Amino acid sequence: MAKKKSFQRRGGGFPGGQGGMMQQLQRLQAQLAEAQEKLEEETVEATAGGGAVKVVMTGGQKCVSVEIDPALMEDADVEMLQDLVLTAVNKALDATRTLTEERLGPLAGGLPF
Repeated sequence: MAKKKSFQRRGGGFPGGQGGMMQQLQRLQAQLAEAQEKLEEETVEATAGGGAVKVVMTGGQKCVSVEIDPALMEDADVEMLQDLVLTAVNKALDATRTLTEERLGPLAGGLPF
């Protein structure tokens, strides 16, 4: 009976072996962690109502400040103010997502955040 040939490569089939792949993954993990830490320190700003409402958030999506132009309070239109704040917050969240994709995208190779 003929002997079966084995086509397995040494080291699990990965260039550099499994140890090399693990080192690459550990480096990538460290780079991602560093980029995420830097992202927490960066801020984005979004406005609504022509700048009447301004929201500042960190790259980690934590709201740092909300500023409302005092002139808006003179009209006392609560619903309009609520809409403007909501719009500014959502714009700021969108900006943080864009910032995250810009900073982490090259490291993650297209993984979603």
